[in-house]
Amino acid sequence: MNALKATVWIGKRGITDSQTNEIKAQLSKKSLIKIKVLKNALGKVTIKEIAAKIALDANAELVSVIGLVIVLRKSNG
Repeated sequence: MNALKATVWIGKRGITDSQTNEIKAQLSKKSLIKIKVLKNALGKVTIKEIAAKIALDANAELVSVIGLVIVLRKSNG
């Protein structure tokens, strides 16, 4: 997974609809994607809360959260 490059970045505005749509589009083409969350996106929520929301919104499986990096896998269901 280290060779996998982040293809979506979450910034201070948090998770937007366009980012969620981009994540879905990428997951339709690839089985695994990496998302980088910038520190200023956290605010009062944790990285794990952000990861869970992204996974739920994108209908994806949360593979890992390491630091500020989220890895998602295409959901089989």
